[in-house]
Amino acid sequence: MLSYFLGNSELSRGGTRMEKSQIEFRNVSFRYHDDAPWVLKNVSFTIDADEWVAIIGHNGSGKSTIAKLMNGLLFPQEGEIYVSGQKVNPDTIWEIREQVGMVFQNPDNQFVGTTVRDDVAFGMENHGMSRELMVERISESLEAVGMEAYERQEPHRLSGGQKQRVAIASVLAVSPKYIILDEATAMLDPKGRKEIMQTIRDVQSKRNLALITITHDLQEVTQADRVIVMNQGKVWMQGSPREIFSRKEQLIEIGLDTPFVSKLADELLNAGLSLSREPLNHQELLEELWTLHSTK
Repeated sequence: MLSYFLGNSELSRGGTRMEKSQIEFRNVSFRYHDDAPWVLKNVSFTIDADEWVAIIGHNGSGKSTIAKLMNGLLFPQEGEIYVSGQKVNPDTIWEIREQVGMVFQNPDNQFVGTTVRDDVAFGMENHGMSRELMVERISESLEAVGMEAYERQEPHRLSGGQKQRVAIASVLAVSPKYIILDEATAMLDPKGRKEIMQTIRDVQSKRNLALITITHDLQEVTQADRVIVMNQGKVWMQGSPREIFSRKEQLIEIGLDTPFVSKLADELLNAGLSLSREPLNHQELLEELWTLHSTK
């Protein structure tokens, strides 16, 4: 299978990434038991402290395994993983989990408290935080996701989007440096997805967090700073969303889709309209068409 890794272009961002990377996979391989096939094969990449990286790939490509390896739910058979310079291993998992928070697909699986307040407090209790700090963090975290009015509410009475906001608040309360969203918007409707991603984007910008999203939602992918494409357990391609989606034929070859706007741009190209760049959303496509019209 054709493999893409484009040297010193924007795809790898030159030599600076190794110097300021905060999460680093070094030749990581993983399988779930000795007789099983390798889920990850010699995977290497880095993620900066303040960037949003989307990890995409077909089912079984290793995306969720990567997420679990990042915060010590799993450990590699080969290779090494570092978080802020600290190696991930059984001796460091509690320090790692203070830095790397994870939000899963189904928020019900993360709820342990009888109220929203109790649930947000749970992770902090496990880390031995003082009551004064917990009270402060609960208020700050719920306010960050717009759920401060639901502090005494029972989690099961919330909507899907509200539950996911509480799950995010529970992670934020521990004050991590990195947040992983593992298909965290998959169970939401389009409006709910948009609201959650806007919430996450706002929190990221205010707190200077790294954001790692494991997703099939192409609209989410277009908003990321960088995309890592997994295929058959390997890093198959990485780069900006615009670079990734400009390679439509190669993505289709490995069973991935491209955004509707990207497909529409291809049809316009086939009709003789030459766009100056790969549009990522409807607004960019309209701007391209307006530019073409105004130059005629």
